[in-house]
Amino acid sequence: MFKNLRSPLPYSVDWAALLMRFVFCGLMVYNHGLMKIMLFSESPESFSDPLGIGGAASYYLVVFAEAICSVLVFLGLFTRLALLPLLITMMVAVFSVNWDNPLAEKELPMLYLSVYVAIWLMGPGRFSLDWRLYSHRHDFSKT
Repeated sequence: MFKNLRSPLPYSVDWAALLMRFVFCGLMVYNHGLMKIMLFSESPESFSDPLGIGGAASYYLVVFAEAICSVLVFLGLFTRLALLPLLITMMVAVFSVNWDNPLAEKELPMLYLSVYVAIWLMGPGRFSLDWRLYSHRHDFSKT
C-alpha cells in the first residue's frame, strides 16, 4: 500500500501536466483572454503599452497569447510553441507592468509564469494531442 507513495507511478508526470494545462490554461482563457476580448474589443488602443509598440498591437498580442495560445496548451496541441507567447506575456507582466508594485500584485503573473515554465520543461504529457500526433514518429515508450 505505501510502496506507491514512495515510488512515482509511470503516469504521474502525465497526470500533473494534464492538471496544470487544464487548470492554468482554462483559467487564463476564461478569466483573462475572454475578459480582454470583451472589454477592449471596441477600443484596443486604450490597452496598456508596456513595450512601446502601441496599445492596439499590445492588445492583439496579449489576446493571441491569453486566448488562442492558452486553448492550444489546454488541448496539448503544439504545446511548447504555444507556450512561447504565454511565457513572454507573463514575463512582461512580472518584469515590466508589475515590477514596481508590491509582491501581492505580481503574485498571479508569477504563478502563471512558473507553471508555464514547468509545462515547458515537462512537456504536454501522454494525455495531449501532441502525444497523439507525434508519438508514432518517436519511441516515447522508454520515457
